[in-house]
Amino acid sequence: MSVINHILDTYAQFFDLNMWGKILADPVSWGLIGTLIILEGLLSADNALVLAVMVKHLPPEKRKRALFYGLLGAYIFRFIAIGIGVYLIKFWVIKAFGAAYLAWLAIKYFIDKRKGDTGHDQDEEAEGINQGGLLIRLFGTFWGTVAAVELMDIAFSVDSVLAAFGVSNQVWILFVGGILGVLMMRGVAGVFLTLIDRIPELETTAYILILIISIKMALTLPLFNIHIESLHFFIILAVTFGATFIVHFMNKKKEASKGNQS
Repeated sequence: MSVINHILDTYAQFFDLNMWGKILADPVSWGLIGTLIILEGLLSADNALVLAVMVKHLPPEKRKRALFYGLLGAYIFRFIAIGIGVYLIKFWVIKAFGAAYLAWLAIKYFIDKRKGDTGHDQDEEAEGINQGGLLIRLFGTFWGTVAAVELMDIAFSVDSVLAAFGVSNQVWILFVGGILGVLMMRGVAGVFLTLIDRIPELETTAYILILIISIKMALTLPLFNIHIESLHFFIILAVTFGATFIVHFMNKKKEASKGNQS
């Protein structure tokens, strides 16, 4: 019963006006929220395109409805995941798993990048969902598609939710960052894709941040018991983003000099 009470207390914080005031008045909190939004956008921009392809077999007027219901489902999942996750993340085993999973994501990205494959080949998704699949047969074309979109949204959200818990354990930062992140991912996916095209180093930065977040999460384990203050952690994130643009301009300068030599 204490577990249920703890989770309900977490949900009650969503409606705590005093917490609202503290978050809105704290620039560091807004910095962390901004980090979550940008991280969500960089990691999930192409996911929005996958979802768009999944509904392409529906009539035009039903596509937006299916994506809208999927968006509602994504919000509900985030709400539930944050409420339960705030409780579970206190257990060192869960925290160790989260840190290891995030580290694996980052390491896998750099291994794939070295091989020349960053995992963005989505030819399979480009074919749309299987219209003879189980969900379509069970729920019909429209609601089966909505269910498929919901499941895909949940799959996409796992990485972002774990990363969010590595950034902060404050409920409102997690909630606001997660909600705005999903909205940004769906609403301006093309902007993030264009940004990555223009500054390709940002994609690498996203996974460097994932690795930094995994290290921060691991340091809080009982074996180390090191807690990084929110301000210091935000400074680390800001420096990482700043270094990205420096590296980008250096790379552009090298490319320009090579072009002049040729």
